[in-house]
Amino acid sequence: MTETMSRAGGTGLPDLMERTAALYDRVRHVIPEVEWAVHAADVEAILDLKRERNAVILAHNYQTPEIFHCVSDIVGDSLALAREAQTVDADVIMLAGVHFMAETAKLLNPAKTVLVPDLRAGCSLAESITAQDVRDLRSQHPGVPVVTYVNTSAAVKAESDICCTSGNAVRVIESLGVDRVIMIPDEFLAQNIARQTGVEVITWAGHCEVHERFTPQDIRQLRVDHPDAVVLAHPECPPDVVAEADTSGSTAQMLDFVVTRRPSTVALITECSMSDNIAAQHPEIDFVRPCNLCPHMKRSSLAKIRAGLESLTHEVTIEPDVADRARRAVERMLAV
Repeated sequence: MTETMSRAGGTGLPDLMERTAALYDRVRHVIPEVEWAVHAADVEAILDLKRERNAVILAHNYQTPEIFHCVSDIVGDSLALAREAQTVDADVIMLAGVHFMAETAKLLNPAKTVLVPDLRAGCSLAESITAQDVRDLRSQHPGVPVVTYVNTSAAVKAESDICCTSGNAVRVIESLGVDRVIMIPDEFLAQNIARQTGVEVITWAGHCEVHERFTPQDIRQLRVDHPDAVVLAHPECPPDVVAEADTSGSTAQMLDFVVTRRPSTVALITECSMSDNIAAQHPEIDFVRPCNLCPHMKRSSLAKIRAGLESLTHEVTIEPDVADRARRAVERMLAV
């Protein structure tokens, strides 16, 4: 008997499909039944493993629907995951996302085992800047506080005064009560936030490989093809793209807008799975999908989550001195 069949109770596919039918109902609008037949065994095995390991799964909004809706315990944007990570009552945290998110969970839960499905799940923003770069910026701009986007390594956070997310960046910067800040590493996010705060923002030339690919022409063509669509852009997009959109916001703010306003047609200018995850719960809304895939987010899969929980790999660790300093920057953000 294979391990999959053992985890599935030793029965055939029809019984497995019946046992997981309630879970499939959550995603039937975005996942064909034939595809669910491939996912069902892993989903059931992961749910069993969570109980055995006293584990929880935190999933970012860019995870695929079968992960986001069917095996995760906590879902959200970077800010929500950071906040909720503090409340987790479990021995093991599996972070279905990218490496810096798992590091943040570890910073806030130093005594817990924190796993990530694939150690190669990185981030172009996190890779665009180093701790030494931050020290160099401080020497060039003495006394100017460093506000660091959470899409960075723990080593970079450790060199910072406070962290922020795309959802709370304005509030974080305004809380400092200064006229000038260094905001790293996302140049476009910093430029978009600067327009909202009136604070001079010194930027770093880091970009999200997903959002930097959108262009103003993409939005203009979208409006020709779908004149009734409401266009929401992520603030990691270039400023001229944000200017073409109807509004801009973090993934959590996008979700709130769609759920509360209920536009008949909407285009989310961000990573593809965001639309899928909202559409799963709101099939009455027509989602135009001019989206780009994040290759790092897509390194997570049910199979890798299952394997990680079975063998307790891949564990995320941080050097204690780095962790202490990085944790302070994250906690300052959460206190705002």
